[in-house]
Amino acid sequence: MLHLVLGGARSGKSSFSEQWLQAQKEVAQQPPFYVATAQALDEEMQQRIAHHQQLRAASKWRLIECPLHLSKFLTGLNDKRINHPPETQYVLVDCLTLWLTNHLMVALEQKQDDRQSSDYLAEKIAELINALTYASTEHLATIVLVANEVGLGVVPLGKPSRLFVDHAGWLNQQLAKIAEQVTLVTAGIPLTLKSPKNGEVNYRG
Repeated sequence: MLHLVLGGARSGKSSFSEQWLQAQKEVAQQPPFYVATAQALDEEMQQRIAHHQQLRAASKWRLIECPLHLSKFLTGLNDKRINHPPETQYVLVDCLTLWLTNHLMVALEQKQDDRQSSDYLAEKIAELINALTYASTEHLATIVLVANEVGLGVVPLGKPSRLFVDHAGWLNQQLAKIAEQVTLVTAGIPLTLKSPKNGEVNYRG
């Protein structure tokens, strides 16, 4: 099962995602994976990471730091080196927006032009969608995906920023299409947009 959780900055989406995953009755049998995509590249990000670590300190997680190679991790969930014997896994990925940012930085560091950068991001998104589909169907994994809803503000200045917003929006749309459940969190309040009961996005508000 795939559960996509969207929200703005400090909306409560991470806390909701952790609580939702831990509420699944099978999780008590084995600690779930916490896949962190953030990179502590400056003091401000170090503080953000420390804040999240403090919030989940009392919970049992198997921490995986995966800023770039998320698809590889997902397709190898039932690798005996990770899990012996292979069992259904429970995974929280927080967050895909940072994962996309990390790949954008790779493109910029390689001095790719606009078309090359766009193609590179599209390729990585396609790889991720395939890996998530494989993990949820072949491994029967329950995966909670946290992502920022970045399309509610003004159009950003600068080509790299606009490129990022475009691909972040396309990523969220593709994730919502394959996810069985989609939740939007605003001010700590979850709103179900899509659920396994109806399998469709609720546009009625």
